[in-house]
Amino acid sequence: MKLTKQDLLERADRVYDAIVVGGGAGGLSAGIYLQRYLVSSLIIDKGKARSFWMQELHNYLGLPPDTPGRSLLRQGREHYLSLSGDMLDGFVEEIVDKGETFAVTVKIGRQDSIEQTFHARYLIAASGIIDYLPNLDSMRNVYDYAGYNLHVCLICDGYEMADKKVGVFASTASNAEVLFPLGWFTPHITLFTQGLFEIGDGLRQKLQEQGYQIVETPILQFLGEDHLMSGVELEDGRVIELEAGLISMGSKYHTEYLKTFNLEIQDGNLVTDKMARTSHPRIFAIGDLKVGLNQVVVAAADGALAATQIWRDLRRSQPRSHHSQLT
Repeated sequence: MKLTKQDLLERADRVYDAIVVGGGAGGLSAGIYLQRYLVSSLIIDKGKARSFWMQELHNYLGLPPDTPGRSLLRQGREHYLSLSGDMLDGFVEEIVDKGETFAVTVKIGRQDSIEQTFHARYLIAASGIIDYLPNLDSMRNVYDYAGYNLHVCLICDGYEMADKKVGVFASTASNAEVLFPLGWFTPHITLFTQGLFEIGDGLRQKLQEQGYQIVETPILQFLGEDHLMSGVELEDGRVIELEAGLISMGSKYHTEYLKTFNLEIQDGNLVTDKMARTSHPRIFAIGDLKVGLNQVVVAAADGALAATQIWRDLRRSQPRSHHSQLT
C-alpha cells in the first residue's frame, strides 16, 4: 500500500524482508520480484528517478518508442502496489546495521517533516545518480532541451546522434574522451570546454587528427524551439549551429546513506557480484549505482537478480511459514 504519515505507527514494529531505497526502474523491478516471491518489501522513493526525465524510451524492448520514462515508472508503481508491496515517499537519512537487521531512518514530508525508522533484513540500494548539467544563468534554458535532443548517455542515445552535428559539453579532459566512441556514430563533433578546463597538447592533437572542432569560450545559452536544440550562443556573441548535444559532465551518486558501510567501490560505482550483492552480504546495489551500464533495461534486470538472490537466502534461513503471514 502507499503509506502516508498516518500509516507509520502500523509499520513501526514490522521487520521487512527487504527495504529498497529508490523507486526508479531498478527499484520497482526489485520490489515486483520480491512481492512475487512472497517476500515482504518496502520501497522508499524520494521522487527523483533519472528515468523520470527521459522524454522517450527508444530502446526498451516491447514499448512504443515514444513512451516517456514517467509512464514506465507509473505503470511500475501500480504493478508493485497491486502485489501488496509497501511504498513510501521519503528521503533515507541513515542506515544502521543492527546485526541481523538494518534500522533505516527516513525523513518524510517536505513541510512539517517527520522522521520514522523502519527495519529490514536486507537492503537494496537503487537510489541512482543525477547528471551534472551545464551551469548557465538560466537553468530553465538547459531543461528546455535536456532529455530531448540534448542527451546524457552515449550508450542509450548514440543512435539518435548518427551523422548529426553534435556538440559535446564536458567539464574535464577525462569527460571529453567520450568524443572518441561518439565518433562511431558521427564525424561532425564539436567539443565545448565551457571554459572549465584546459586541453592538454596530447588530447588537442588527437582531436585535431579526427577533425573535431574545439570551442573553449563559455556558453551563454542554448538555442532552439519546441524542445529541439539547434545550437548555442557563446558569451562572445558567436552562434554555433548544432543538431544534437551530449552532456558529459559526470554524475552525483545518491549513496550518502551507505557511507558508514565501507563498501567496495570502483571509479565511484559499487562493486557487486553477478547477483548484485555488494561486499556486505545483506546489501545489494542495482542500476546506476553499480559497476556496469547505465540503462533502464539493465537496471530492471539488476532488480530481478537482487530480489532472486534475497529470496534464495531467505529460503535457506527461514521457514516458509514466515512468509504466509504477509499482509
